[in-house]
Amino acid sequence: MGLSGKLVAAVEFKAGGDLFHELLGYKPDQFAVITPEKVQGCDLHEGEYGKVGSIINWRYTHDGKAKTGKELIQAIDEKNKMIVFKLLEGDLMEEYKEFVITFHVETKGGIDLVTWTFEYETLNDDGEHPISLLAYFIAMTKDIENHHVANN
Repeated sequence: MGLSGKLVAAVEFKAGGDLFHELLGYKPDQFAVITPEKVQGCDLHEGEYGKVGSIINWRYTHDGKAKTGKELIQAIDEKNKMIVFKLLEGDLMEEYKEFVITFHVETKGGIDLVTWTFEYETLNDDGEHPISLLAYFIAMTKDIENHHVANN
């Protein structure tokens, strides 16, 4: 049995939370255009972007290594600007039995926050918590913010 864990990070997003929700939910292929050093591609494997049950293949670089991941869109809540992705296969599955990424946008005191939540179970008791992956998601969020603030 592995370790179960949950990591959460809320990142201020000055380019507008609605924009980030729209990108991740409906135009994730734009991540490769905006932050090509982190995301090299995003392909729809099944369904359509922004629809529950759709499957997306990601190609990305994390910790200097090319990686892949296939995710199922498990849930979408437009009112709360939330999307839940469940990892089906890919490099992370070499370390984790379960890996769910929840993303949502909220506004507090006039500030938009992009919040990432990782819920996971490692394959064994000495597995690592995905702290460097969370840092990667924070950096990617800031890259997207900087791209949109600089271009508007």
